[in-house]
This record gives sequence, structure tokens and C-alpha cells, in this order.
Amino acid sequence: MSKSGVTAPMGFKAAGVACGLKKNNNKDLALIVSDTTATAAGIFTTNIVKGHSLKWTMDKIKKGSAKAVVINSGCANACVGERGDKDAARMAELAASLVGCSPEEVMLGSTGVIGFPLDLEKIKNGLENAFGNLTPDGGSEAAKAIMTTDTYPKEASKTFLIDGKTVTIGGMAKGSGMIHPNMATMISVITTDAAISQQLLDKALRTVAERSFNRISVDGDTSVCDKVLILANGMAGNNPITEEDANYDAFVFALEEVSVTLAKMLAGDGEGATKLIEIRVNNLSDRESAHLILNAIAKSPLVKTAIFGNDANWGRIFTAAGYSGAKFDPDKTDIFLGDLMVCHNGIACNFDEEKALNILRQKEVVITLDFKAGNVSDRIWTCDLTYDYVKINGSYRT
Repeated sequence: MSKSGVTAPMGFKAAGVACGLKKNNNKDLALIVSDTTATAAGIFTTNIVKGHSLKWTMDKIKKGSAKAVVINSGCANACVGERGDKDAARMAELAASLVGCSPEEVMLGSTGVIGFPLDLEKIKNGLENAFGNLTPDGGSEAAKAIMTTDTYPKEASKTFLIDGKTVTIGGMAKGSGMIHPNMATMISVITTDAAISQQLLDKALRTVAERSFNRISVDGDTSVCDKVLILANGMAGNNPITEEDANYDAFVFALEEVSVTLAKMLAGDGEGATKLIEIRVNNLSDRESAHLILNAIAKSPLVKTAIFGNDANWGRIFTAAGYSGAKFDPDKTDIFLGDLMVCHNGIACNFDEEKALNILRQKEVVITLDFKAGNVSDRIWTCDLTYDYVKINGSYRT
């Protein structure tokens, strides 16, 4: 095994175990521990319905520090009343007693079916097992343990220099369905051995999330347990980043690279997906219009099914942009599939259908709209909509 994901940076250990929350006996409990108390920040779902584990973390992370992260899959610990809050607190207490920290320094995540309580006895046994198996090589096992309908674990890392010191950022994520901008059904944990102030760590995370985790969509739904957490333990030994200087810029650049890699994995592994779709909008007058158009196209079942069927039906793309609520001039709009123009100034082009078919058959498809109205550009990643998406979600509980 090798250091990867959340254990790529110095001073982090992790484990992933099976404690019986999942019926198939797959790994379902992840534990991540920093050797020292880490600076911490997080971003959470905008859904007003929130899981109990998520609410615990939203409250405790206000202090700006953390020592451990516990995430279970197989049960969302959501919408079960007062018991859910008590179970979250108990899970943090159990982890804290093992790790040797206060419960307030344990961040929690739960993902799975809504409306069922956690089995605390299984959680207790799982935590003891995970603690006994903590290792600097455990990142991949932790990534496996947080999966729900994901088809593979998602990890990324980046190493760079600050003040001549080697700094590493590593991360893991899960999410395959109920994914849309504003923290959809995804949970991501990012770790770094960089020394950075809490204020700038929080700012960096929010800046990068807008370009990565909030630029993916699978089905337009946004769940109740979604979050991205980042822990920085300072063990790289760099001079602490306390100003928005060149070192901060280098940190943001590396964090964005890790986050975009994870985000694209999430979009490409959407439930039943066969293709990753990148939608680009260029030369718009304002960011709000870009956001509206991207979301409309990424959510459109007609666009997503056309891409699945290799159908160059660009009219569906144009239509989605038109009902998005954004204001633009259709008579100045160009649309491209890959590098093939299919619509020029709002009028159909006589394009090569065979070339279009070959473009759409690829594992990654790029759709570009040029509005010729300004200098604002943006992008979003989504996936095609297939028969398997319906199969997976038609029997999710069973």
C-alpha cells in the first residue's frame, strides 16, 4: 500500500472498516485522525433539511479546529428526531475517547438512506476496529468506506513547495446521485500538512468550491448530508500562511487542482453514467447568467439522454439555455459539440453528422456555447442520463 488521498500529507492516519451498517458487508465506516490538532473549515449543504451528523459538524467546526473525522455510509442519520442528535453526539464521544481529544474536535459525516436511526453498537465496534487499524497508508480504505452507489473510490493529491518546504494536499470524496451545485449528495474530506490561518483556509476552501464542488450536477437534486471539510495540521513546517500573498496563491492553486479532480470524478461516476460531460459558456455579460444557463443545461433530462444516445440534438441545449432565466441574444449564440460548430448565430449549421457521432461516442464530451456578449466564462460538469439511473434509484432502499 502507499500513501494516498487523505493520508498523502504528513501527520494523517486513516482506516476504513466494515461494521455491519451495509447489508452487503462492504466497508462502511471511515476514521481519519491528525497527529496534531488541525485548523479546520467546512462548507455544507444549502438544503434546509439537514442530517443530524451534519448539524453536529456545522456547529463544532465554528471553533476552527479538529483532530478527527468519522464518516459512516449505509445510514444517513437524518430525519429521526432527537435520537439522531444524541446518536451523533455519542458517535463523537466514542471516537474522542479512542483518539484522545474532546468530542468537539471530532467532525462527523453520515450518508445513506434517510429516516433510519444509526446502530450505535455497530458504530462503537467499528470505531474500535478502525482505531486499531489506523495507518499512514489507510487513505484508500477510508475512501472505500464512505461509498454509497459510487462504483469506485475517489482520491486525489498534489505536492508543491512553499518556502522551500514540501507541502501536500490530499482528498477523498463520495457521491454518485442527488448531486447538484451547493453541496449535493457528496461528502469530501481534504487534508493538508500546510500551516495556514483558519481565516485563509476557510477563504481558500470557499473560493475553490465555487470552481469545483459547486460546478457539478448529476440529477439536479441536493441532499441533506452534504459537506466538504478541510483539515490543515501544519506539519510541513512552512511559515504559516497569514496573508493573501504568493504562498496563499500557490496553496489555492493546488487545492483547486485536487478539488477539480475529485469533482470531475463525482460527475463522471454519476449513477448509471457512461460519459462525463463538460458544459462551457463563453462571453456572457455577467456571472449570474452563466450560472443559470449552466444549471439548466446540466439538469435537462433531454440534453442528458441525447448525449447518452449519441444524438447531436443541439436544439435541446439551446432550449435549456432559453428557459434558464438568463438574458441573452439567441441571434448571436454559437453552439459547439467538441470542436464542431452545430449552431451559428442561432441558426442550424450544415454539420458533419458522422463527426458529431464520433465526438459524442467519447467518454468525455465537451459542449460549448458562445454568447458574444461580454467577457464572463464558466463551466460545469455533469453526466449522461441512462437506463441504469432509473434502475438504481427505483430500488434504492431495497
